[in-house]
Amino acid sequence: MPRAVIPDPSLNVMGEPLEPCSDAPLTGFFRDGACNTCAEDRGSHTVCAIMTAEFLAYSKYVGNDLSTPQPAFMFPGLKPGDRWCLCASRFLQAHEEGCAPGVRLEATHLRALEVVPLELLREVAL
Repeated sequence: MPRAVIPDPSLNVMGEPLEPCSDAPLTGFFRDGACNTCAEDRGSHTVCAIMTAEFLAYSKYVGNDLSTPQPAFMFPGLKPGDRWCLCASRFLQAHEEGCAPGVRLEATHLRALEVVPLELLREVAL
């Protein structure tokens, strides 16, 4: 598990305190249930995404299989409806391909805006 310091306070894309994304499955760069981030989080796991079958198939197709369980890493595999802290660049890529998942703005970290415009996140907000 990464030992980096979580920024305090963590804010969401609306400038309010970051809400949890998911604790079942447990998500986040720190596996703390929130899309917290730090300098060591090179992928910027900052977008709280709600998985869809279409997005999971797309992610697998581009080389990031999120649906297959990986017990060695205590990863249960994701299914439609699960929430997950997604890399901002992967979200943007999926949006450009027309298969972006929905997002929870309240649980999406402010740093996601370094990669994804707020207007785009609002388009798919649930």
